[in-house]
Amino acid sequence: MLLSLGFILAAIVILYFGAEITLESAEKVGKRLGLSPLTIGMLLVGFGTSLPEFFVGHIAGIRGQPGIAMGSLIGSNIANMFLILGVCGLFARLNVQGKSLREHLFVHLALAFVLTFVLNQTSLNLLTASPLLALLLLYLFFIYKDMKRMKSQKESATLVEDPAAPKEKSDTPILVLKMNFGFGLLYVGGELLVKGGTDFGTAIGISEYIISAIFIAFGTSFPELVTAVMAAYKKKDTDIIIGNIVGSNLFNCAFIMGSLGIYEFGITQSFKWELIALFIGSAILLLLNFIKRDLYRLTSVIYLALYGASVAHWLNVF
Repeated sequence: MLLSLGFILAAIVILYFGAEITLESAEKVGKRLGLSPLTIGMLLVGFGTSLPEFFVGHIAGIRGQPGIAMGSLIGSNIANMFLILGVCGLFARLNVQGKSLREHLFVHLALAFVLTFVLNQTSLNLLTASPLLALLLLYLFFIYKDMKRMKSQKESATLVEDPAAPKEKSDTPILVLKMNFGFGLLYVGGELLVKGGTDFGTAIGISEYIISAIFIAFGTSFPELVTAVMAAYKKKDTDIIIGNIVGSNLFNCAFIMGSLGIYEFGITQSFKWELIALFIGSAILLLLNFIKRDLYRLTSVIYLALYGASVAHWLNVF
């Protein structure tokens, strides 16, 4: 048991550094492309912070461990929304306003409905997972619209020659090497997390799904948690926080769970609580957008309570 806990702790550390290296490169690329903080959060940071879930999910899928694959994705989405936004909202007001963000929040809410359809099937395969992949295409279309609008605004503004541009171009190969090194760390971390989580669950007699939804999901969400809490505490780039969570959740389920359909495994358990929680959390974000309110302390308390209730549900406390 101690060895499996050691694997889990080592995996979390490796995943953290792997995500940090990858995200740093991704953010630099996004800023050079002139992307807004929201777009960087949704596309580059959102995808980057979903890479631990990608490696964990597919490693578990290859090994025929659907409980770990599904638990890490569902649990990570719940941790992202309720734990991370809940904690961050205690330190800073998180802006949930704007027409552009509203489109993405509608897609995020639609994810709860699509997940309800997919997870109520008897198995996950390419056919039953196709609605998730279709939702991913819709999400990417909205991001493309944002990028096109930002490009148009940039072209209409006065163009000032940037003397640092040649220097930035010259270190592109280094950024690529750093990203590949980060990917390698994420793969190693994913391997260790799956092994440690499986062995630990077997040792204490808890199902793979519960171990994955609580512990492994926390481990894969750890990079998002640290990045978001530091940004909220310093009240710096808080727009990236909402974009990061929305983007990460969409990539987790629409892309990663959708791609897990290639393994064709059965769905044998109920996800009723998880789906209700994700629906409530998404609806609250959309409501805040419509009434033009920030996500702050009251919403944070509600979100943290929902996260606590989710963990209690998985542990059969009620």
